[in-house]
Amino acid sequence: MVINTNISALNAANDLDQSNSSLNASLARLSTGSQLVNASDNPAGLAKSISLNAQIGQTTAANDNVGNATSFLQTQDGYLQQVGSALDQMASLAVEAQDGTISTTQAADYQKEFAALGAYITSTASQTFNGVSLFAGTSLVVTTNGSTGKTTLTGINLGTGSKYATAIATSISTSTGAAAALTAVTNAIDQLGTDRAQVGANEETMSFTNQELSVLATNLTAANSQISDVDVATESTNFAKYQILVQSGTSMLAQANQNPQNVLKLIQNI
Repeated sequence: MVINTNISALNAANDLDQSNSSLNASLARLSTGSQLVNASDNPAGLAKSISLNAQIGQTTAANDNVGNATSFLQTQDGYLQQVGSALDQMASLAVEAQDGTISTTQAADYQKEFAALGAYITSTASQTFNGVSLFAGTSLVVTTNGSTGKTTLTGINLGTGSKYATAIATSISTSTGAAAALTAVTNAIDQLGTDRAQVGANEETMSFTNQELSVLATNLTAANSQISDVDVATESTNFAKYQILVQSGTSMLAQANQNPQNVLKLIQNI
């Protein structure tokens, strides 16, 4: 029995310190919902979590790009539907203008409407989406993943050099001109079918890409959750255990500090 060094108290204090540290760590995990409160908690897991978080962010950004591209394509198709209606009316006017019973004045009226519809198509050709031309014929490049993946979507041309421009340039002021105009408009209608089918294929591609990216983001998030998110059921059990250890350790430290008092009994008997 010694007075200067209370080994039992030192051991009890050391055990209490460890229990208290574990209790504080458990409390931090429960209060943050994360297993990675400090880098020292799981260094390798932290590195992996950082990488997964970056991939999740990149995948989400790519999915945003795909969503914007889909909106672009839907806008294209909406305009093309109206262009189709204009072309149908222009074809009807070209047929009506070949009627030998109409007067010159009536033929001029047909031409005015024909030209107005052509002007509408010309105006549509210059439309933009967020500053990007819808119908310049330029391909649209869309980032489809968080690294180097890209998809090139074929552009649609309503302007110079297109069959639409050829149809717009015709006149139905004469019967002969109306026949030629009908051929040109019919060719433009055929081109419209091809273009709308292309836009539809582009939309379908973006839809599949959107679903793929959504699945990827979900699974990356699940993988990151396994590393970083705390299991509340398990951690609350640990917290209760450490609470009991701290309480019992405190009690035992107090008891160990009482042990040197027994030395007084020996000294008093000297």
